[in-house]
Amino acid sequence: MLADLAAELRGALGLLAKRDVQIPARYLAGKGGAGGLSGAGGLSGAGGMSGAGGMSGAGGLSSTGGAERAADGRVALGDDCAAIPDGDGYLLLAAEGIWPAFLEGDPRFAGYSAIMVNISDIHAMGGRPIAVVDVVWGTSAGALEPVWEGMVAASRAYGVPIVGGHTSARSPYNALAVAIAGRARRLITSFAARPGDVLVAAIDLRGTMHAEHPFWNASTGADPARLRGDLEVLPALAEAGLCDAGKDISMGGVAGTLLMLLETSGVGAVLDVEAVPRPSGARAPSLARWLLAFPSYGFLLSVRPEAAGDVLAAFARRGIASAAVGSVDGSRRLALEAGGERLTLWDLAAEPLTGFAPSGAR
Repeated sequence: MLADLAAELRGALGLLAKRDVQIPARYLAGKGGAGGLSGAGGLSGAGGMSGAGGMSGAGGLSSTGGAERAADGRVALGDDCAAIPDGDGYLLLAAEGIWPAFLEGDPRFAGYSAIMVNISDIHAMGGRPIAVVDVVWGTSAGALEPVWEGMVAASRAYGVPIVGGHTSARSPYNALAVAIAGRARRLITSFAARPGDVLVAAIDLRGTMHAEHPFWNASTGADPARLRGDLEVLPALAEAGLCDAGKDISMGGVAGTLLMLLETSGVGAVLDVEAVPRPSGARAPSLARWLLAFPSYGFLLSVRPEAAGDVLAAFARRGIASAAVGSVDGSRRLALEAGGERLTLWDLAAEPLTGFAPSGAR
């Protein structure tokens, strides 16, 4: 079972597209660029990550990620947002670009998703969103109507205003990107997972799979107050000191998101694939499809063992399915586990994914 599952996961475009991030990694890691920001006003990240923390591949999005300061004073890239120290907290910046096939096939949901996934990135870092701006290109005014309908619907549902941007209806193609600003008092980052941590997956199962793309939609049609309250769990956990490491589940699904978290933290893990919260009944996707799905609400957290119970309880109070799905170790390998069987999916020491690993782990 695990051999077939691992082969399917490794060959999935959503996961393989994370390798595109190696392009900005080569330019930004120690070659000026973002690395040159280590002394500029205390900047703690300047992105340039295509696909890290967003969808980048078939029917997906690509995102601009961020970083925290590395131990040697340089900027360590690889987070869901850029985190810029500001007063008693952090200013958070992120961006998402919509994959063209998704935009063409479902422009309204693409517009909705462009806002939604940016908001998820802010909360994944323990923050709260302030506002978004957009860049929209269309072949006609009619082509832009459903995109704008979706963006406005998400903006209203999540209570995050669209405050500016660029719109053109005179383009030879349709394209969409959205950027967001937020603030955090305490961070949840991709750099703080430690050996011995418990891996917690939290996913809103009150949704349905998209007909064409690997998206689990538990957002459109949901009560806006519930959507906002569910997301508030993340900054509340950070501010209570219960969690400082994690990511939102992106186009690489649970497997790809965990690989990115392990790579930037310089650690490894064992993932119990059967423990990952999953829909049941007639609407349940296959295990492989679910492990590659991009949920509208999904987070993978690396939690100290003594805090795991409180973290699980926080999601349970909101009706969010959550479970301990594995453990972090020092191996720099991701192993899958099921039914007493264990198989290595990826050895990050031998095969980088994004290229954003701690300098000592390269």
